[in-house]
This record gives sequence, structure tokens and C-alpha cells, in this order.
Amino acid sequence: MLDMPFVDAQTTALRNGVMSRVYAWMMAGLLVTAAVASFVFNSTALSSLIFGNPLIFFGLFIVEIVAVVGLSAGINRLSPAAATAIFMGYAALNGLTLSAIFLAYTQASLTSTFFVTAGTFGAMSLYGYTTKRDLTTIGNIAIMALIGLLIASIVNIFLHSAALYWVITYAGVLIFVALTARDTQKIKNLATQVNDESSAGRIAVLGSLILYLDFINLFIFLLRIFGVRRN
Repeated sequence: MLDMPFVDAQTTALRNGVMSRVYAWMMAGLLVTAAVASFVFNSTALSSLIFGNPLIFFGLFIVEIVAVVGLSAGINRLSPAAATAIFMGYAALNGLTLSAIFLAYTQASLTSTFFVTAGTFGAMSLYGYTTKRDLTTIGNIAIMALIGLLIASIVNIFLHSAALYWVITYAGVLIFVALTARDTQKIKNLATQVNDESSAGRIAVLGSLILYLDFINLFIFLLRIFGVRRN
């Protein structure tokens, strides 16, 4: 019985530290993605290899999907170290494919859009963390809207409609703004279930992956609005 206060304090400390680790790993993932994308952009050979061969580009895209699905589905069976390695590997792969935006947009517009994204993401994540309102319903609506957005994006590949392009763009911003708040609240709630270091590590990595995806997608949609293409 004398050890109970110490155990409770230790568990509380673990739970309180989960969100800090989530943001730390998310930032690490973003840095890895940016570093790899910049490296590919500055390497003519790598750029030609990735974007000159559709099989390689779509192969990388498929591997990314497998990594995300595998990490999300197997998080409870993976050790924190293995989950972290998969997440960092995914962030690096994402950098390979996202290097396309370095080729398409100016450095100045990429930088300014990043800061707009960071400010928007930060505000919505803070709201999701501090609000007492249950955001589950809003999140479910955003997920359904996202499915519709994906279908509309596929349709527009064939229609080439400028009007639909902008509807998809602004809808995408709104969807990922909502998902950022909902996902932050969801991760915060998951953190309350932490009982040991292993579970804290796994939730931190899963949470960082979720918020990383929210940030990247929000950045891409905002880049459509604020980005300046290279001549």
C-alpha cells in the first residue's frame, strides 16, 4: 500500500508526457520528410529516377500506404522501437514522393505556406486539446467528407474541371482543420489509458503518425492556394 502513491504518480507522469512525445515525434517526422525531399530536389539523378519512371513513383506510393496501414493495424503488437522505425521510414519515403512539390513551387511560397500551415495546425490542435466539447461527431462528418473528396479528386482526373479543383482544395482545408482538432482530442483520450512505458511509447508513435498526416495534407491543400509555381 505504501507504494501506491509512487505508482500513481509514475503513471500520471507517463500520461502527461505522451502528448509531448507525440508532437516531438511528429516534428521529427516532418524534418525527415523535408530533408529527404530537399535532397531529392537537389539530386538530378534521383529526381530523374523517381519521376522519370512511373513504376518507381507509384511503387513508392504503394509502399507508403502499406507502411501506414501496417503501423496503424499492428501498433499493439509492435515494440515502441519498431513502431518508431516504421514511422521514420514512412516519413523518409514520403519525402521521396513529396519532393515533387519542391520541383513545382518556389522556395519562398513553400516556406510561407509551411508557416501558415503550422499556425493553423497549432491553433486547431490546441483547440482539440483544451475544448470540453466532444468532437467525435465532427470528426465522423469530416471522415465522410474526406471519402467524398477522394472520389471527387479521382473524377476530376478525367474531367479536368478548374471549378471542381478549387472546391476540392477549399473542402480539403476545412476537412483537415476539423480532423486536426478531432485527432488531437482522440490522442489525448488515448493517453489517459496509458499504464506503462511500452503503451506510452506506442500511443506516442501512433499519435504522431495521425497528426503528421493531418499536417502534411493540410499543407498540400494550402499550397494549392498560396503556392507560387516555378516558371
